[in-house]
Amino acid sequence: MSCSPFDLRDYYFKDLADNERRLMEVHVKTCADCREELDRLGSTESVLLTLRDEEIPQRIGFVSDPVFQPTAFRRGWDALWGSAARLGFASAAMLSIALMVFAFTRPAAPPGPLAPAIDRAALEADFSKRLQDAVQQAVAESEARQSRQTQELLAASDKRHALETQEMRVRFEEFVDVEKKHMNTLILANNAGEPR
Repeated sequence: MSCSPFDLRDYYFKDLADNERRLMEVHVKTCADCREELDRLGSTESVLLTLRDEEIPQRIGFVSDPVFQPTAFRRGWDALWGSAARLGFASAAMLSIALMVFAFTRPAAPPGPLAPAIDRAALEADFSKRLQDAVQQAVAESEARQSRQTQELLAASDKRHALETQEMRVRFEEFVDVEKKHMNTLILANNAGEPR
């Protein structure tokens, strides 16, 4: 973008009159932006001059030309699979055929051995014994856990009691020391006040 009254491209390509060109030369010497724009124009021209000339094509191909026509196979394929409804119908038909083939060609499962007769009384006795064993084990574990928790609580209580007793003993001894000092001070004060 030029800040001068004339177009920089006209100046660069020497399309200005002599008096306009002289005014532009004075302006370019004083304006840094216009000098930079002229440098860019020069760089662009030098890059364009390095490109080789190419021949312009005589005829432009159109999509309607026979070269761009798809083959008959391609048109049939697109017609078959180009529709979502047709594609869905074909997929459903293939799935149905696969299920029918699988159903008719699957071999029958061989018969397995018969299950032995179940003795109901033995099962009930075994279940009752296992249930009682499980209950006894659960009760024993619960009692052991309760005993352990009780021992831990008693030990914590004894420790806390011992600490409280020791703390009370220390406070009592401090109190006795303070009272002894107080009594000694009173005795000294009385002795100092009595005439000899």
